[in-house]
Amino acid sequence: MLSPIAWRTPPRAYGPWELVTSLLTEGLVQRGVDVTLFATGDSHTAGKLVSVCPRGYEEDRAVDAKVWECLHISEVFERARAGGFDLIHNQFDFLPLSYSHLVDVPVVTTIHGFSSGRIVPVYEKYNEGGHYVAISEADRHPKLQYAATIHHGIPMEQFRPRVDPPTGGDYLLFFGRLHPDKGVVAALDLADATGQPLVLAGIIQDQGYYDAKIKPRLDGERIRYVGPVGPEQRQTLLTGASTLLHLINFAEPFGLSVVEAMACGTPVLARPRGSMPEIIAPGVNGFLTNSPEEDVAALARLQALDRQSVRDSVAHRFSVERMVDEYLALYWRVLRRESAAANGENGCV
Repeated sequence: MLSPIAWRTPPRAYGPWELVTSLLTEGLVQRGVDVTLFATGDSHTAGKLVSVCPRGYEEDRAVDAKVWECLHISEVFERARAGGFDLIHNQFDFLPLSYSHLVDVPVVTTIHGFSSGRIVPVYEKYNEGGHYVAISEADRHPKLQYAATIHHGIPMEQFRPRVDPPTGGDYLLFFGRLHPDKGVVAALDLADATGQPLVLAGIIQDQGYYDAKIKPRLDGERIRYVGPVGPEQRQTLLTGASTLLHLINFAEPFGLSVVEAMACGTPVLARPRGSMPEIIAPGVNGFLTNSPEEDVAALARLQALDRQSVRDSVAHRFSVERMVDEYLALYWRVLRRESAAANGENGCV
């Protein structure tokens, strides 16, 4: 299992790719699969940990990202050439694909989104036999071939719905990267239009945007920024919110915070972009809106949603157990196909 090295696996706070990698790794180990996790040296796993990079480069600026990425990826493929692995699962992005034809071990690649259209040619080159996994139907690129679409799963037992009061909450919540793509300003505008309290949580990914568009509107009381948060504080924030605001300005590949909020019984107000229509069932666990006027009207309707029903709507669809089941099934399909191809068969499964 090849994890990114921007953050520890699992991350202390932010690090969605590392989080999903960890959840899948630990779920596979619990099923009896022999998993070697390639991640930073401070990572935690019940499997075998192999690391060449001591810490994530987003957590330690002394770690040169490109240097350690090269050392990290090459370690996986050099060990694969020496034998011992049935399959490599690449959670790292496009760069490991350039090593994939140098080994006989099949490589499954989860594409966690496209940072830019400029990276697509790499995926195109390795289309044949690339075994790509999309994390939502919306994130499938028309030029690529996919082995499966597998939605992320989360540990439902770690998210508890609020029971008192059974509906509603104390504040609106924005939970994600503070970046123009994520619609932070739209969340601020909605809070101002309705007079409701708003809590902002997440890493500042665009400092200029934060300084110009967000910081001047914080008052420390009705509008607060609480910074990046870890698992314990995340539970408290999500459970205490009346609504999670996900008024995005881009095609969201998946949206872990959306599912995490729903697991806490907190409904979501989002733009119908990217994966949101796959996750949100309007009138059941949230609403999809297209304008500030629709946002205001939807907030009143959100208060009527039953929080237990919100949780129930995602309890199976986005569980870790379902994700592990689907990846295990994919691994076996890939291994049978590769075996058939090696024996001169047609590989149909």
